[in-house]
Amino acid sequence: MPVTGGAAGVTQKPLRILLCATAVILLFRLYTCGVSQNPPGFYLDESATAYNAYLVSRTGAGEVGPRFPLLFQEYAVRNPTYINPLTIYLLAIVFRFLHPSILVARTFAAFWMFAACLLLGVLAKRISGKRSIGIIVAGTALLTPWFFEIGRLVWDAHFSAFTVVLFLLAAYRIQSKERWSWRDIVVVASSLTVITYGYFSGRVLAPLFALGLLFITTTKHRLLGVVVIWFAYAVTLVPIILFNRSHSGVLTKRLWEVTYIKPGASWNEITSEFAEFVRCYLQDQSLTPLLMTGDPHWHHHVEGSGGAILFATFILAMAGLLLVIARRWRDPWWRFVLYGLVASIVPGAITDWPFHELRLMGYAVFLLVLTVPALEWLLGRDEPKQGVRGTSEGSHSGEPDRATVATQGLSHPIRLSFLGILLAATVVQAVDFQIIFWRQGPERYFAFDVLYKAAYDAAVARPERPIYLENGQWGPAYMDAYWYAAVEGRPLSEFVRLPDGAKPPSGAIVLSSNSNCQNCEVIQKSGAYELYRAK
Repeated sequence: MPVTGGAAGVTQKPLRILLCATAVILLFRLYTCGVSQNPPGFYLDESATAYNAYLVSRTGAGEVGPRFPLLFQEYAVRNPTYINPLTIYLLAIVFRFLHPSILVARTFAAFWMFAACLLLGVLAKRISGKRSIGIIVAGTALLTPWFFEIGRLVWDAHFSAFTVVLFLLAAYRIQSKERWSWRDIVVVASSLTVITYGYFSGRVLAPLFALGLLFITTTKHRLLGVVVIWFAYAVTLVPIILFNRSHSGVLTKRLWEVTYIKPGASWNEITSEFAEFVRCYLQDQSLTPLLMTGDPHWHHHVEGSGGAILFATFILAMAGLLLVIARRWRDPWWRFVLYGLVASIVPGAITDWPFHELRLMGYAVFLLVLTVPALEWLLGRDEPKQGVRGTSEGSHSGEPDRATVATQGLSHPIRLSFLGILLAATVVQAVDFQIIFWRQGPERYFAFDVLYKAAYDAAVARPERPIYLENGQWGPAYMDAYWYAAVEGRPLSEFVRLPDGAKPPSGAIVLSSNSNCQNCEVIQKSGAYELYRAK
């Protein structure tokens, strides 16, 4: 009989794996439903990311610069900015096997956000030891508007949540071990590197997270391990530092464009900037955008669809925060989580855009992590009262263990009822968000350059070649034309990009992002874009 039972268990394991894999695939299919239609069109920055990935998949080089660069120049303009490389290289791998399209690019972006949500569930399960908590956290993350909307955008911001969760998994793994191996150190240092090269805000977050590792250094061996992690991480920064030296401060260029901080400021200016930092830091914690309005930027959030996270998620996160402060502040891991929550707001606070969801992506991740203590308390079972409290092995002397803490307060049925109400509220609000998202999301024509495609289609339908691409007040829209040409398999020789300030030859067909051309014959006007013949 034991042999038979064991054989049955071995037989059932592949079946369970197959069923789980099928469920994940179906869930991902549901998660990415309509991803190429909502958001509508394809935003200019998305075109830049996808087109550079397409070029790398064919030639190894981006639009500008050498093969396999460390950073990619975003546009061929006089004063360029640079894109982080990870998203482009990963998307290039996809384009190596699949023809480039909006559907492929947006599915790629959604995949990394989907993976981040599932990994949040894995982290929650490891922290709590309960599969049910892992499932609740992963499900909540998948339903969170903040993650859902940013995960449908094809630029490197969609990758930032995944990188932060990857680091948290690595950090939790080492904090649960008494001695760290070289493999542990390499994994943590690599996760910090991925954050740095993954998104603009990662250049601020990764050093802050590296410093926060001190919160889990409870022994001399761990302190030495953290120092080694710092050294290994610093080594990975050498290439980008050298790149910065040879490319005239590209690392900080984007920061100076979006921040109120001025290089070489006087003491009076520093004092003023610090006061502004405090104001912006508090502003990014405002409950109005978090729970009611979301990011005011139309690319990031559908107006009128509610806040960035769900009310029930926020209640659980705040309950978890109170539990950590009141009962687990001696736990090195939860001290680190509190630090991470505080640090994750810094990238948004040093810039001048209020509640910028892309720069605050780490903040959303830590809020989801903080729901774990609340879920542990709500799902904890009642235990018989004892005269003496027990303590678990490895816990602090005189401090109640996790099981005891979880059973204090309200009775188990009441706590389960409260959790049921919160989960029901999560589903109801998520459904309401989805209804508004699908009703109003496709109406964001202007935000996602939908009208440019109409002008582009009119241009390529005409017999005249080449088509001149003119950059105007609505940005370097030539990139949209390059991307659509790649999608259609159209040779780039059909287009000529006009340098900034240059005039097209007389009689030429011009596709422009200027609203009003001068000395021209307008063929078609499509919103802010024009197709005209130069005179």
